[in-house]
Amino acid sequence: MADSSALPNYRAAARAYVVSIGVWCGLSLLTGWQYHIFDEQLNIHSTFVEMLLLAESRGFGYALLTPPIFYLVRRYGAGNKHSSWYVWAAFAAGLGPFMLLFASIRWLVLPPWDPALQRYVSRSAAGPIELIRAGFADQITMYIAILVAAYAYEYFERVRKQELERYEFRRALAASELQMLKMQLHPHFLFNTLHGISTLIDSDQQNAKSMVIKLSNLLRRALKIGESDLIPLEEELGFIDEYLELEKMRFGMRLHIDWWIDPGTKHLLVPQMILQPLVENAIRHGIASSRDRGWIRIESRTHAGLLELTITNSVGGHHPPGNGIGLQNTETRLRHLFTDQAYFSFSIADQTAFARMAVPALRQDSNSEADEASKRKITEVADAHINR
Repeated sequence: MADSSALPNYRAAARAYVVSIGVWCGLSLLTGWQYHIFDEQLNIHSTFVEMLLLAESRGFGYALLTPPIFYLVRRYGAGNKHSSWYVWAAFAAGLGPFMLLFASIRWLVLPPWDPALQRYVSRSAAGPIELIRAGFADQITMYIAILVAAYAYEYFERVRKQELERYEFRRALAASELQMLKMQLHPHFLFNTLHGISTLIDSDQQNAKSMVIKLSNLLRRALKIGESDLIPLEEELGFIDEYLELEKMRFGMRLHIDWWIDPGTKHLLVPQMILQPLVENAIRHGIASSRDRGWIRIESRTHAGLLELTITNSVGGHHPPGNGIGLQNTETRLRHLFTDQAYFSFSIADQTAFARMAVPALRQDSNSEADEASKRKITEVADAHINR
């Protein structure tokens, strides 16, 4: 039984010969036409069919020898460890066999053509050696041309493969960085929430127990979302709503929430858990640091092909300088996912904090499409890094 692993090699060889014969037959068609025009200008009586057969017989010989030369260049010439003079000396030594093989193929396909008699003569009148002597300049030129074409092809193939490997590496790197940033949110969010629950254990054990149950449900929802980098805004808002319900149990009447959500934005795509660190930051540095009643407003709208999301909250007490891990993570994830197609800003004015972001308004109808959109965005990120 034939080895099935050898089938791809046979198919590649067959494909190479089909392409080679097709290319050379096309070029020979033009050459035969040129032969006929040249004969007409010199008042030499020859038919177009005769000149076409002559050109095609020569082209067929070159067509059969081209794939082996390409193979030898790929195997021994391009990128090998020997010095260049050694390689070129080896291929120069191959000129004789090439001319002999070409002349033999040409001699077998059609009888020799006698320019003086303007007709084909018997094979016994002129053998392959006579064909070499009559056309050695053309044969040497074609041998060099095929070698140059083979080296050029191998060079561009190596460049293409190197670019493809670099592209795959960059894409894998971008995906790994995004996954790392996303995984960074889970322990940070969990530790902060558990710290809030721990403050209620001594003063309100029943409420603390309920918060633990809600936290487990919230974590289950986070795990259920899956590995998609982009999810519908509606799912992200559902997660934020459950998170805020958990914080309401902790702050009670001190926390007021306003939702200003454009219904048309609910099916647009956003990065997973992109709002949670902003809301957590608003509660930690806005509501928790104030004894008065605080508020948070979550807005969404579309403008100029962008989905704009804004988290506004009251600020109580002293706000620490710089951006925390939540804000830094948000900015980095947006840059990795959308490069310069998205923006993020954070500011505080008149005891009010503003976290604003805008991402491309990608519409979504199913989870499978979300995965595809996520992959496309990662691919665009890889391309952007490669082009830098």
